[in-house]
Amino acid sequence: MDEALLRSLTPSVLTVLVRRGADFAAAEDAVQEALVEAVRVWPADPPRDAKGWLVTVAWRKFLDATRSDTARRRREDRIEEEPAPGPTPAVDDTLQLYFLCAHPSLTPSSAVALTLRAVGGLTTRQIAQAYLVPEATMAQRISRAKRTVSGVRFDQPGDVATVLRVLYLVFNEGYSGDVDLAAEAIRLTRQLAAVIDHPEVAGLLALMLLHHARRASRTAPDGGLVPLAEQDRTRWDTAAIAEGVRILQTALARDRLGEFQAQAAIAALHADAPTAEETDWVQIVEWYDELARLTDSPVVRLNRAVAVGEADGPRAGLAALAAIEDSLPRHTAAAAYLHERDGDPTTAARLYAEAAHKAPNLAERDYLTRQAARLNSRTRH
Repeated sequence: MDEALLRSLTPSVLTVLVRRGADFAAAEDAVQEALVEAVRVWPADPPRDAKGWLVTVAWRKFLDATRSDTARRRREDRIEEEPAPGPTPAVDDTLQLYFLCAHPSLTPSSAVALTLRAVGGLTTRQIAQAYLVPEATMAQRISRAKRTVSGVRFDQPGDVATVLRVLYLVFNEGYSGDVDLAAEAIRLTRQLAAVIDHPEVAGLLALMLLHHARRASRTAPDGGLVPLAEQDRTRWDTAAIAEGVRILQTALARDRLGEFQAQAAIAALHADAPTAEETDWVQIVEWYDELARLTDSPVVRLNRAVAVGEADGPRAGLAALAAIEDSLPRHTAAAAYLHERDGDPTTAARLYAEAAHKAPNLAERDYLTRQAARLNSRTRH
């Protein structure tokens, strides 16, 4: 069973059902049932046209569910006659589905959450981590979004800003999380940049390319996390960096600064430094100031505090960190790093161990645990 094929076809099949009048929640359920049927049937009887088979079965599942639900009988008048099975055009509808999910009837945060769950393939837990909220809260948000769009015809797509937010979060999860979605997010952002001339679309594409260029150096052979300062920069993808910088420079020249352009500028400064010691931290702090002005994000202020620690010394960084709520994810890890830089290994080791217990994934937990063990070993000798 080719699970990758099923995953790649899911957005297109879902789009077909939505276009034919299915509300999003019912269409999603029908597609999931069709996928289960495919897993059962295909190993013994693979279809000639995989997408056509899925569309036909999913549409039947949708019809069956609709007819059995008396509360939705008014929608039966709009149900078209079941389409005959046969070949369907090989069209990539994924990006269009992102726009459809960003429906005007939803708030931007709800639209993003719904799209990440239904199209991006992320779990509720992963989405909750991206939003820094409890999993139960995110589950309720997604359920409300489904109820809101239930019965709505998806003929009015959402705005570009919401789609960009979705692509950004999908990339982040694919880059650092459990699901490999980074390349897919870059592909879709390229498609968007080809049809929409907007500096923030270009800024997001540049940001993705600059981060993705470092991917090969982010993990050690044993799978351990390698922080930016310790990465082998000869393994960075110089072609991707050059493309990202070129796209960013073109976007910045339009003088319509947005948060993705500011983030890309920070990434470009890291990429431009031949060594970690030659990083232009003063300029990075200035870009974080711009980013904080644009977003008022506590995560941005946390990253800025670390940058201040590099530019002006660890005590300045700790002073900036003290103004940020200490319950913020990675706050403890940042404090540990700055205390170590300030010559206090005992406090740093304690904070590294504490941060390890709060780490959002296994790679970070292992890295922070090793940092604590390294400092504890040093203080004992």
